[in-house]
Amino acid sequence: MAKLPRIEGCLTAIVTPFKGGKVDFESLAKLVDWQIEQGVDGIVAVGTTGESATLDVEEHVAVIAAVVKATKGRVPVVAGAGGNATSEALQLTKASEDAGADALLHVTPYYNRPNQEGLFRHFEAIAKSTKLPIILYNVPSRTACDLLTETVVRLADFDNIIGIKDATGNLVRGSELIAKVGDRLAVLSGDDGTTFPLYACGGRGVISVVSNVAPKLMSDMWDHVKAGNWDRAKQCHFELRVLNVMLFAEPSPAPTKAALSLLGRCSTEVRLPLVPATSGLVEQLRNEMRTASLL
Repeated sequence: MAKLPRIEGCLTAIVTPFKGGKVDFESLAKLVDWQIEQGVDGIVAVGTTGESATLDVEEHVAVIAAVVKATKGRVPVVAGAGGNATSEALQLTKASEDAGADALLHVTPYYNRPNQEGLFRHFEAIAKSTKLPIILYNVPSRTACDLLTETVVRLADFDNIIGIKDATGNLVRGSELIAKVGDRLAVLSGDDGTTFPLYACGGRGVISVVSNVAPKLMSDMWDHVKAGNWDRAKQCHFELRVLNVMLFAEPSPAPTKAALSLLGRCSTEVRLPLVPATSGLVEQLRNEMRTASLL
């Protein structure tokens, strides 16, 4: 069986807007419309940036369904379906299928720190449970475990494992992945600041936080790369350089929601234990967004 088609380009790891403690579905739908109008290639619902850790299961699935409805088939919807118990990840996989997701994003199990064989068996069980395309997600800084390249090589044999979001921030690791599995998996940047350098090594896209705020610039970067316009892509990279840093100056996605609030697109509200961005950072964001002609 041939590999399923790759998902590539700029995919926005979209925030989950809140209003009065509840999911703000109206703002979410408008955000999705704006993202697509600005040229993004896909939407990732309920990833880390979507505050998956503080959504209950009912909310989690409702957000995926709302994003599917809002996209109206215009771009793929990738559903965050990970869990640190394989049984939970399997349940979220099924729920994401039922909600109409086009693909799945599965983070390495967090907190319990499985070894490489445990990681392999976890993703094997998920791959065997669904026909949907799966993007692996490696973010050791958050999960306290690291999906090593040799394990990714083993997992690349599954036809429906089609990509990996590499959020190690390590270009040596990213290059290694592309060298060893780039012919079978789409290697996607999981760190906005490494996106352009990873493209130069053969990366096929980004699951982006900054594209919540600057979707056109981040999308244009990929479009220029695909067209071979490397100088113009590099220009996009440098225009986004400061914003890339600012959106992680305090725990994400509080700075991103602050920036979106400046744009009038959603509230600054996050759920505890996260708190809204400080007034000092908000002012810095305002100034940088004006400099970048985003405000």
